[in-house]
Amino acid sequence: MNKNVNIVTDLDGRKIVLINDIRFKSRRSFDWDTIEEYLKEYIGQFFEIIETCEKIYIGSDFPDEFCHSEDKINTKGPNLRAKANAATAIGELIQVASNRTVYPDYNEKHGSKAKYGWYHYNTRFGLPVYNDTGELVRYNIFSARMLIRRDKNKNLYLYDFVRIKKETCSPPR
Repeated sequence: MNKNVNIVTDLDGRKIVLINDIRFKSRRSFDWDTIEEYLKEYIGQFFEIIETCEKIYIGSDFPDEFCHSEDKINTKGPNLRAKANAATAIGELIQVASNRTVYPDYNEKHGSKAKYGWYHYNTRFGLPVYNDTGELVRYNIFSARMLIRRDKNKNLYLYDFVRIKKETCSPPR
């Protein structure tokens, strides 16, 4: 996978994944089937969260959930564009995840796929903003909640990125 992604640290010491190339461009809609095919390249890989040293695996359910979940359907505008382009930096987004919280699998909705519950992490990424001449002006910074399921073998699997929102503070220049 050819990608131009960097991990930087902001002034508060928090890590941000800067996605320097916008792979999925559109003003109105995205071809989510193409994004799903792109994400299938990650299946079988794993990435380690820097903060906790936990290995997060990419399972076969991730691409479909990422592209067709209820959260994605309810996401609009720049946040939807951000989710589409976050697909190019899955490994890095996992690496910089922080602030783990644990949730049970309420009503055993997901069965053995999440037998030991869910982990939620926060992660952040930036997308470039260019002026009319193609020069980089700034990065728009987005935050996201990363959902991890803990299966019957106690392995951790990436499930989705939800609650993607543009941060309103001044982005790094």
